[in-house]
Amino acid sequence: MKTMKTSFNDMLAAVPPHIQKEVDLEFAISNKINDLMTKRGLSKLEFAQALGKRPSEVTKWLSGQHNFTIRTISLLSTFFGEKLINV
Repeated sequence: MKTMKTSFNDMLAAVPPHIQKEVDLEFAISNKINDLMTKRGLSKLEFAQALGKRPSEVTKWLSGQHNFTIRTISLLSTFFGEKLINV
């Protein structure tokens, strides 16, 4: 009988490498945003208001499952005064 861990590892092994990299990048960006918000002492609401966004959008950004556009990455990099990603 398979254990839960074995089943999860089997599922993970079936995920193509480019999808794994995509997920890693999504989480890295959301973690960076969270770190920068924390450094500035911003709540989700304060951050959303400062950018003219809805708090629900910030929640999506922080979920690690948001597909960021170049426009959004540029907006956030400008707001924080530092790069979110390095190319």
